[in-house]
Amino acid sequence: MVHVILPVGQLRCNCSIFGDEQSHEAIVIDPGDDLSKITTALDQHQLKVKAIVITHGHIDHVAGAAKLRALTGAPVYMNEKDEEQLGWLDVQAGWLNMETPDRPEIDTPATDGVSLKLGHADFNIILTPGHTEGSLAVWIPQEKKLIAGDTLFRESVGRTDLPGGDSHKLLSSIKTRLLTLPDETAVIPGHGLPTTIAHEKQFNPFLRGL
Repeated sequence: MVHVILPVGQLRCNCSIFGDEQSHEAIVIDPGDDLSKITTALDQHQLKVKAIVITHGHIDHVAGAAKLRALTGAPVYMNEKDEEQLGWLDVQAGWLNMETPDRPEIDTPATDGVSLKLGHADFNIILTPGHTEGSLAVWIPQEKKLIAGDTLFRESVGRTDLPGGDSHKLLSSIKTRLLTLPDETAVIPGHGLPTTIAHEKQFNPFLRGL
């Protein structure tokens, strides 16, 4: 399985491109900007996008989604509870002094139980409200990888001071939905360096007492 991690946009959102070498199909998670970087990586590996998954509705994770959808025809998977976030992309763009991106359409609501297949691997949606109401993570058991969005970071957790944030829900999501995964699970957060579930259990100061 091909896995390319591209830090994109002003806030260096980690966009993940997963590709199956046999079918040459791909799943792109969080195309936050810099569409040319994403398409270059797809072309290098001769991949055709079959699905676009968005972990939450903040501009740094969705800014390139509408253009990628238009370019590839791939459906967008996102939780409907974050549709409200998409309604104020112009406000978010003002915070970052950037052009307002096109609003992506949600083709398939991403909820618990939704699973996408890519080659031998299952991409399972896990709802993790807290950073936003509709935040989600993607668990790929065959690859032992978790795409965590902005819920869990290396030795940190997602902020909850923006609209839709809730610190109690965030910690509950991490405790009941993420820390239950195998310790060896590689965690790719929405920004910054990767980590593992075991590392966060031992070293994350925000998770002590959980």
